[in-house]
Amino acid sequence: MTQAPPSPGPDTPDLSEGWGEQRSRLHKDLRRRDVLFFLICTLVGLDTIGSVAAQGPQGLTWMAILALAFFLPYGLLVAELGSAFPVQGGPYVWTRLAFGRLTAGLNQVLYWISNPVWLGGSLCIIALTAWEEFFTPLPGVWKYAAGLAFIWIGALAVVQSVRIGKWVPIAGAVARIVLLSFFLISVVVFAVKNGVHALPASQFTPTYAGFVALVPVLIFNYVGFELPSSAAEEIRNPQRDIPLSILRSGLASLVLYGGPILGILFVLPGKEIGTLGGFIDACKAVFTVYGGHIAADGTVTLSGAGSVLGGVAAAGLIIGLLTSGVTWAMGAHRAQAVACADGAGPAWMGKISERYGTPVRVSLLSAVLASVLLVVTLNLTGGNGEKYFAAGLGLAISTTFISYVITFPTLVVLRRKYPQAPRPYQVPGGRAGAWVVTVLATGLVAFTVVDLIWPGFGVGWFGTEGSAADSLPKSFAGQRLQYTLSQVVPLLLFLGVGAVFYALGAPARRRSAAFEVRAESSRVPDTRTPLISDL
Repeated sequence: MTQAPPSPGPDTPDLSEGWGEQRSRLHKDLRRRDVLFFLICTLVGLDTIGSVAAQGPQGLTWMAILALAFFLPYGLLVAELGSAFPVQGGPYVWTRLAFGRLTAGLNQVLYWISNPVWLGGSLCIIALTAWEEFFTPLPGVWKYAAGLAFIWIGALAVVQSVRIGKWVPIAGAVARIVLLSFFLISVVVFAVKNGVHALPASQFTPTYAGFVALVPVLIFNYVGFELPSSAAEEIRNPQRDIPLSILRSGLASLVLYGGPILGILFVLPGKEIGTLGGFIDACKAVFTVYGGHIAADGTVTLSGAGSVLGGVAAAGLIIGLLTSGVTWAMGAHRAQAVACADGAGPAWMGKISERYGTPVRVSLLSAVLASVLLVVTLNLTGGNGEKYFAAGLGLAISTTFISYVITFPTLVVLRRKYPQAPRPYQVPGGRAGAWVVTVLATGLVAFTVVDLIWPGFGVGWFGTEGSAADSLPKSFAGQRLQYTLSQVVPLLLFLGVGAVFYALGAPARRRSAAFEVRAESSRVPDTRTPLISDL
């Protein structure tokens, strides 16, 4: 039986009649297992494995370094925020409490809009590439039709009730585990039969040029811990389940990323690993052990069981890509709906469906934006998948990370503003520990934004080797201005959308002092979270 969210009490935010009507439509159906699979599906993205492998063995070295320098601090930071402020809307609420509605509203638009950019961009283009590689070409209008089908199937999954929708990330997590495990087993069989490419120890040596090429995709691989907090009031015990799930999913994601990347490096010559098709090409190569062959020029032909298993793997890859977009959308759309209900956006977008208990209007708008992006970009790039992939992935990452630059510092701000808020989990090391994890996480995402807008930032400075021009995506070689415009112009447009949203939220702000914070620590000391009233 569906359990309704509890009424506001001493340990829950005090919400007004306006939001109370929306809040009453939420269904508290997420258990610890669901949160764990949700995070695995969020963290283990299949669209960036080829990008990391394309940089060679040093990609694994930087992966290990950033696991300690970013992944761990980021996980500790979100575990405290998610357990201390278990409120629907997660990152928006943290930013709202720390910096006010205007900053939080603009920030939330960037966080939300990165999802349709990602879904209609890199996720869609890899899914189309996988389909063409393993099944049949998609000429002309068929590519548009397949891309739109991918987007709208995802949209239909996002709007389902939590009781039904939670099976999407579960299916996505299982698909990832099965696909990546089978790929690794096939790599071992391939190695026994054909040998592997040697990986000299010198190639694992980290370089600055490798760092600036890898840091965007590696850190993008490592983000998503905050998404379950966007649905905190749909989790049965968020203060317990969020920190535990962050720990377990973090360990699982390191294994699920590292193994396939190493397998790609063993199977494919370094010069043949592409950012778009690296994982797809490696799958085709290793599946020749079940039927097929690799020609002298590197062309792979699958036959018999190899062709069948290749098709199954391609289907698993497409499901994995689709569920990545759906899972991110489940969190980002909920946070955007809360922001709109708070007066930081148009009120009609803040409505929760009475039938489904989900923000259907936000989800449908996102699908429309992703569809427009797909059609426009395919036309602008002339169907050039590599160029579309590079621009779309870069924009999705930079848009998300700009929002993190504002969200991550809320840890130290909220510790100062609300010291009485119960913290079931707390970053170790006291005040110094909080500052260390905040500076590391914020600093690295800020550097990533600069590096994405201007690839090769710092390469060749202070005696470092390499040329900044070599850091441009291969599909934009010699076209720095074109690539920079592909990032900066949309970012400015998105900020404009945020400003328009905030202006449209004025009527709601006039009707009530939404999310007005009352600490009330003197009345109930040390026993409650900050009150968020009158919404």
